[in-house]
Amino acid sequence: MQMNVFFLPLSTLTVFCCLVLAWLPLHVSAQTPTLLRISSAAVPQDWHAKMWTVFKDKLQATAPAEFNVQIHLNSSLFKQAAEAAAMARGNLELSTLSPADLSRQVPYFSVFTAGYVLRDLAHQQKVFNGPIGEEGFKQVSERMGIKILATAYLGTRQLVLRQARDVKTPADLKGLKLRMPASKEWLYLGEALGATATPLSFAEVYMALKTGTIDAQDNPLPTVRAARFHEVSQQVVLTAHLVDALFIAISQKTWDALTPTQRQKVQQAAQDAARYNNEQRLAEEKNILDYMKQQGLRITTPDVAAFKQQVTQRYKSSDLAATWPPGLLARIEAVR
Repeated sequence: MQMNVFFLPLSTLTVFCCLVLAWLPLHVSAQTPTLLRISSAAVPQDWHAKMWTVFKDKLQATAPAEFNVQIHLNSSLFKQAAEAAAMARGNLELSTLSPADLSRQVPYFSVFTAGYVLRDLAHQQKVFNGPIGEEGFKQVSERMGIKILATAYLGTRQLVLRQARDVKTPADLKGLKLRMPASKEWLYLGEALGATATPLSFAEVYMALKTGTIDAQDNPLPTVRAARFHEVSQQVVLTAHLVDALFIAISQKTWDALTPTQRQKVQQAAQDAARYNNEQRLAEEKNILDYMKQQGLRITTPDVAAFKQQVTQRYKSSDLAATWPPGLLARIEAVR
């Protein structure tokens, strides 16, 4: 049986092989989207949990099939305060970090853990979206291996008490066991307010209030409602002692592996998510006191000036303030 054998010219064969080899990685890339795992301590009902769905949806719309976004809430992937180290090692792609988280390695951010530094949401956004934020975020990238993508408003922190008491000045908080996150910055703030700061993880707060292990906790009121802390509390004291932020952050290793176009889309999705969170949280803060009253909580306003004076004086003479870059506090206060 005779077989007809056809031979391709060498030049044609070479071109064919190059085309096949060029097509293969493109095909594989299309089948393996970049994994973006998100770790958060937020409960599903909170806005800074819901904003991650906005982030995911935005990326799906602008970069379909390019990313595999996985959202892990309730500290189910990494424990709170462990995310920064995980991102630095490349074991986690995205999370939200607080100024206290950043200040452990970048003292520049310690000033934002102090009470009564930022005035409101508008002031916060102008500070972090301007030169002050840019300088700090650069240090985070260089020292921590983490890139900050956007600033989300966590809310204005208030005191929420398990049992009602008369609170006018910091002296009225003497002996009160106030839950704070377990870092020196948070604990110092609790003591500066006049209470006995007690370190406790967010996940343990509800039961601790219910059993009396702690007397109070401080959080923005939308977070209080989302975590149902009002169910085991009797009073809200409107100290407004900290305009709090969460930074949407990505591992520098993950960021560096993205194409310029992908980086732009990820950054835009993060900014859209932060904007959604900020708008929704601010709107909720405007009407949440009525809800708290309906739930039977007593709403009181103390002498905020007295609280601000004590907190400011204590910070000025503290070891924490000694780590602040000279002139940084004045620059923050000057932002209008």
